[in-house]
Amino acid sequence: MTAAAPIYGRVALIGLGLIASSMAHAMRAGGLAGHIAGHARTAETRAVALDIGICDSVHDTAAEAVAGADLVVLAVPVGAMGAVAAEIAPHLAPGATVTDVGSVKQAVIEAVGPHIPEGVHFVPGHPIAGTEHSGPRSGFATLFRNRWWLLTPLPGGDGDAVARLRRLVEAFGANVDEMDAPHHDLVLAVTSHTPHLIAYTMVGVADDLRRVTDSEVIKYSAAGFRDFTRIAASDPVMWRDVFLTNREATLDILGRFTEELFALQRAIRLGDGPHLHAYFTRTRAIRRGIIEAGQDTAAPDFGRVGAAKGQGD
Repeated sequence: MTAAAPIYGRVALIGLGLIASSMAHAMRAGGLAGHIAGHARTAETRAVALDIGICDSVHDTAAEAVAGADLVVLAVPVGAMGAVAAEIAPHLAPGATVTDVGSVKQAVIEAVGPHIPEGVHFVPGHPIAGTEHSGPRSGFATLFRNRWWLLTPLPGGDGDAVARLRRLVEAFGANVDEMDAPHHDLVLAVTSHTPHLIAYTMVGVADDLRRVTDSEVIKYSAAGFRDFTRIAASDPVMWRDVFLTNREATLDILGRFTEELFALQRAIRLGDGPHLHAYFTRTRAIRRGIIEAGQDTAAPDFGRVGAAKGQGD
């Protein structure tokens, strides 16, 4: 992770959680930014960011943080993007690029786009990387290595701005792809949003099932349930906003999931072993494809035990 010269002279990180702090660590490790400015909503988070030194300067307001920045990263919950964009808009430098790290793209474009001034480039983005941890202390420089970072450039946008942002992301060790926002939201509804909702639901079922005690749930958790709890430990504010802003795609995929679940219920009820075997064989191939693509490991512990951090989204 090296660079001959900084790709950006001054980067402003608005929001200092897992993704922004990991970006800061990666930029420091590769010499990718001349100055990293940061802002977080709470004084406590700003104090932590100063204490651990992930930013060169930490500012009380987002407007102060973006002054003079040639890259501004919106790393706040999707529901807060519009208000933050409105606050910083008068203070953005001409020629600057604004990007985001939200898990939903169409809603972010609709919330942020109207506030971007003429001469400032808006390149929406989404790193498909994360852990169940949050806050500035949770970041680490290798979070994005061999993970996908999706960009959803706007029609008629500045190609040089997109290329420059791509260079930064690739310097983090990420793989970069581009797609339009509606397709992004459908893809993520399949690969991330609906699986998270299912995980939250399964953990909720265990909590509500009075015939199984809390101590038994904790004590006898098998690997599948443990992974559900890991996913369900993710930031509740972020996921609330994801489902509220990507509701159409999520409801579409959730409906398809319900149909599949009913088919499996019927097969189990009827003792239809061939149907179950064929279904599990087909879905097993997806897992093999993920491993072959380098997006996970075949190790029994999924590479999580003993690793510095887990990965997911």
